[in-house]
Amino acid sequence: MSDDTRPQAAPLAARIEAPRLDPGLYLVSTPIGAARDITLRALDVLNGADLLAAEDTRVLRHLMDIHGVPLRGRRIVAYHDHNADRARPAILAALEQGQAVAYASDAGTPLVADPGYRLGRDAGMAGHRVHAVPGASAALAALTVSGLPSDRFLFAGFPPATRSARRDWLATWAGVDATIILFESPRRVKETLRILCETEPERVMVICRELTKKFEQVMRGTVAELAQTIPDEGLRGEIVLVLDRPAPVVVGDDDVRAALLARLDRMSVKDAAREVAEELNLPRREVYQIALTVGKDDT
Repeated sequence: MSDDTRPQAAPLAARIEAPRLDPGLYLVSTPIGAARDITLRALDVLNGADLLAAEDTRVLRHLMDIHGVPLRGRRIVAYHDHNADRARPAILAALEQGQAVAYASDAGTPLVADPGYRLGRDAGMAGHRVHAVPGASAALAALTVSGLPSDRFLFAGFPPATRSARRDWLATWAGVDATIILFESPRRVKETLRILCETEPERVMVICRELTKKFEQVMRGTVAELAQTIPDEGLRGEIVLVLDRPAPVVVGDDDVRAALLARLDRMSVKDAAREVAEELNLPRREVYQIALTVGKDDT
């Protein structure tokens, strides 16, 4: 969880009583590396919650020890991919009793590539308050240091494990007109780069490894350049990949005319122009003027 395991001068250490929390589910963001990245509000919530739940109880207990947050007899309920269906009813029952429940994933923001998604959904649908306790996020940290456009981005999660499924998945998301953020297994980074090299070797990518930790590394370059840099056995540590948005496609008049000709034998000039303008992301008036010419010269 953290490279910094030394006891901290925790802001809660001198408190005698835990803060009172309103009933509800608190989704507590935890550090992705450096333990000091915990927020003061997160410490308050962990200190004051009636029930604690965590993806890994040992990780949360260790984090609370570092910052001097006492358990005071409270137990930490395990909630992860393998037991979520069994553990969820007990957590929802605690909410029904008017308790404050804090859930924390291993690292980062809960519900982002995390099993807490259904817990948050079911709690909200049952009428309980769901509170976000913001903090560290590997996806946003990687975007921040990448230097790539951040006005429009998409978090795509983990690619599929098999090569064929990963190729189709990458082709789908790499075509989106946005900066793409994805998590990847350190052992499969090389293979992912090889797949991307098949179609877009010159596309810019940033590889972030071990963000906020002692051996943090940020590698920038084209997909082809990075593929040459990464060893065949892959990397070590937590990996986030940030892929630049695709280069804009230049559409010429010949492309517009070809698209129109494919439609004019089955629809009106107006409808063909509207459909082609939407498909090629062009002004409808310009496409319509070309369509009038096509109708005279080519049909």
